[in-house]
Amino acid sequence: MLSFGETSPLGEILGQGSLFAMDGERHLRERRLILPAFHGERMRSYESVIEEEARREMAGWPEGAEFPTLPSFMRITLAAIVRTVFGAQGPDAAELTDVLPALVTIGSRIALLRPLRRDLGPWSPGGRWVRLRRRYDAIVERLIDAGRADPSLQTREDVMAMLMRANYEDGSRMSRTAIADELLTLLAAGHETTATTLAWGVERLRRHPPVLRRLEQEALDGDGRELRIATIHELQRSRPVIPATSRCARVDFPLGGWTVPRGRQIIVSVSLIHHDPRFFADPERFDPDRFLARGPDSYTWVPFGGGTRRCPGAAFAHLEMDVVLRTLLRQFALAPTSRRGERLRDRGVANAPANGGLAVVRRRRGG
Repeated sequence: MLSFGETSPLGEILGQGSLFAMDGERHLRERRLILPAFHGERMRSYESVIEEEARREMAGWPEGAEFPTLPSFMRITLAAIVRTVFGAQGPDAAELTDVLPALVTIGSRIALLRPLRRDLGPWSPGGRWVRLRRRYDAIVERLIDAGRADPSLQTREDVMAMLMRANYEDGSRMSRTAIADELLTLLAAGHETTATTLAWGVERLRRHPPVLRRLEQEALDGDGRELRIATIHELQRSRPVIPATSRCARVDFPLGGWTVPRGRQIIVSVSLIHHDPRFFADPERFDPDRFLARGPDSYTWVPFGGGTRRCPGAAFAHLEMDVVLRTLLRQFALAPTSRRGERLRDRGVANAPANGGLAVVRRRRGG
């Protein structure tokens, strides 16, 4: 009765092999192939990679001087995805790191403006996107060729290797194009959004010293993570980086006391749901404790969407945020501030803190 992929501009940008371009049985069929990459032992194997990339990036953080954390978090999440999702190393990893940020940024900006997608030459937005996409597809082709020649392909833990090994119910395998589209979808959905939530974390925690002190104690005392996970849930509630989603009515669709005519779009505001006092007491207050006794409800806490369209990489995103925040708290003391909170800024993909999540840090002894 409702569709997403058939009318999604992101599906057109990411390719017909992307989950964003699919509906119905085709979407469920593809989703079943992707979900195993983000469960169980496979997820645990990603933790060390994420921590290694966080430590590498944070080694260059300045002490005592204010700086925006969002660019750093973007580099961490990109490097982690290149290794865990694409399984890329060496020159291919370096080229992906060069191509992907621009590809995703331009794609997000032209997705809603169809005229800009036209290739009017290398300096036009559409022209730049087409050329970057060609470079990306060429890298993935090389990675697939290398994977098929790799004797350890059956034991590799990266998502690309898993997709290359996976079979549909009829025994067929994903095409090269479908693999490229799905990997780009996972990158587009999980790179900037995760980094932006982490930047909001810095922005919020500096303005809530009691929560910050409790988080520091938890991180320094051992392997506890209950408060840290509750804080991530509260960050995603109070500062959802994707403020809305939409569905298209395939038929006349009853909604409350109204009927949405066939072909019309229904816009669902994540921000309004997350700030509704019927679901969250004192919703303007930043309060991780609200998620300590009881986890978030799947119908009122929806930063990853819901139902069959819930982001398949949600568990990976939470793992990234947990590990990066833990690494930050163990290595640095984050200076509180009494300044007003940073405003929202629309980056095309996500709502980010306007100043990039400014931080002042001091390295811990032995950190």
